[in-house]
Amino acid sequence: MRQQNIKEVNKDDLVDIRSVVVDTSLPPEQRMMDYLEKIKNPYCFRCGDAVVSIHFADKGNSLDSLLKNYFIGLKRS
Repeated sequence: MRQQNIKEVNKDDLVDIRSVVVDTSLPPEQRMMDYLEKIKNPYCFRCGDAVVSIHFADKGNSLDSLLKNYFIGLKRS
């Protein structure tokens, strides 16, 4: 599993996340493994015809901080 350049990837080789069904009766650790086995690469997959590539910055705001700011902004508008 690794991050890929979406311009270099064949989208037909990617798993469509809409087809991934995780067994929610499994314990959390096994559920995660089930998802990873089915999605194959959690950093690069498809959603329909769209290629999705996920990247994480080494530095910057945490997801928690970004979400808080986002919802604060929604309250103000």
